[in-house]
Amino acid sequence: MEETATAVIGAGPHGLAAAAHLRRAGEELRVFGDPMSFWQTMPAGMLLRSNWTATCIAEYEGPLSLDSYQAETGRSFTRPVPLDEFIGYGLWVQSKVAPDVDRRRVSSVTREDDAFVLTFADESQLRARRVVVAAGIDDFVNRPEVMAGLPSELASHTGEHKDLGGFAGQEVLVVGGGQSALESAALMKESGAVVEVAARADHINWLHGGKYHRMLGRLAPLVYAPTDVGPMGISRIVAEPGLFRRLPRGVQDKMAYRAIRPAGAAWLVDRLAGVRVRTGVQVLEARPKGDRLDVTLSDGPTRTVHHLLFGTGYRVDISRYPFLDKDVVRQVRTVNGYPVLRPGMESSVPGLHFLGAPGAYSFGPIMRFVAGGWFGAETLTRAVRGRSGADVVRKPTLEPMGDGA
Repeated sequence: MEETATAVIGAGPHGLAAAAHLRRAGEELRVFGDPMSFWQTMPAGMLLRSNWTATCIAEYEGPLSLDSYQAETGRSFTRPVPLDEFIGYGLWVQSKVAPDVDRRRVSSVTREDDAFVLTFADESQLRARRVVVAAGIDDFVNRPEVMAGLPSELASHTGEHKDLGGFAGQEVLVVGGGQSALESAALMKESGAVVEVAARADHINWLHGGKYHRMLGRLAPLVYAPTDVGPMGISRIVAEPGLFRRLPRGVQDKMAYRAIRPAGAAWLVDRLAGVRVRTGVQVLEARPKGDRLDVTLSDGPTRTVHHLLFGTGYRVDISRYPFLDKDVVRQVRTVNGYPVLRPGMESSVPGLHFLGAPGAYSFGPIMRFVAGGWFGAETLTRAVRGRSGADVVRKPTLEPMGDGA
């Protein structure tokens, strides 16, 4: 059986950040997964809501930053960063930090004595002393009960579409008041669909588009962190997960909600001109009627549409990772599906770590975003090395490791 010290499952931003920091520290590891796979299934034409620094993988300054990517490749693109450009950047990072990425699908992770056994789709196996789960949120799609039993051609989730242009000429009701729902509505409208938005909240939260950053000028970094998560002041606190996790749980929950409540980017306002946005309403029932749906909303009579698109986000529950053995999951202490993590992003099962959104309960809202990979990878590396944070060199130059995939 093959062996490795650390197996990283996932080759998206968080898995790549982990690979970058662990390899800088000289640690042995293997990375498994299809690089940037989740991002490559997102709708064409999307733009990233995060600012320039927060869109950087592993670090916002240094050889893996967006600035370094542009300087080395000669690429030039606008802000906000287009999805296809971010994918290209992610693949460039992968070529630097994990050129040897193994694309075999991990079908199961079981515990064996003081180590783990990974079994792959081809039935080959690998033994690892440590496993880092950086598998993203694709398995956590939140489908409301009203979707149950509805055919996919009539009702679907925003995460299930790579091309929203297929809705051209159709009447579509989009459910949700966050970025995914609102941007999907804009993309469909621009592709020729007749779109309406229904949001449960009594109003839509719109981000300020950097207005206060510009007003504060050089003082902005005092209250806004490079991670770009949360409003003035709160941004600085949630950017320090070590500090955030020491706050009373009630304070953490309120601050986290304020930092990541459903909201739309300021640049969507003009793009949604002409789209009716109804707030304070819910979908009570949806029934197929031929090739359409009869949809009953809480604020009025039944209406008929070609498609019901749910922008209802994702709900973390690590038991939904199909590769995690049930016995392993049972040993992980969880709260509402989230693993309770120690420093190093380590779960109650020694040697089993979780990066990305599953770390949000223990380390705060930035773990849900690309920028959360900076902290996650650093604290993981400290735990693997068993040394103090001062022992981890944070931004040395990476030597080229190959041409990548």
